[in-house]
Amino acid sequence: MIDFGKFLQSLKFAWHGIRLLIEREQSFRIQVLVTVAVTVLAFVLGVSRAEAAVLVVVTGSVLVLELLNSAVERLVDLFKPRIHEYAEEVKDIMAGAVLMGSIGAAVVGVIVFWPHLAALYRH
Repeated sequence: MIDFGKFLQSLKFAWHGIRLLIEREQSFRIQVLVTVAVTVLAFVLGVSRAEAAVLVVVTGSVLVLELLNSAVERLVDLFKPRIHEYAEEVKDIMAGAVLMGSIGAAVVGVIVFWPHLAALYRH
C-alpha cells in the first residue's frame, strides 16, 4: 500500500532542495531561466511533439546535473579539510559534467529551433 503522507513529505523535501538552489546558486537560476525561455520559444514556434520531448529531456537533464553537482559540492565541502586532494578535482569534474550537458543541450536547441527560425525569416 502506498503511504500518501510519506509521499507528500518526500515531495516537500524535494521542493525544498530545489528552492535552496534557486535561492543560493546563480548557475541554477540561469539554467531555470533558460529552460523557461526554451519552453516559451517552443510554444511560440510550434515545435513538434517529438521536438518538444527532446527539449524537455535535455533541459531537464541539465537541471538534474546541476542539482547533483551542487549536492556533491556540498558533500565535498563538508569533508574537505580532512580528505584527499582529489576533493577539488571531484568538484571540477562535476562542474565539467554540467558544462558538457549544457553544451549538448545548446546543440540540441540549435538543431530543433534553427529550421523554425529560418522558416520565419523566409516569410
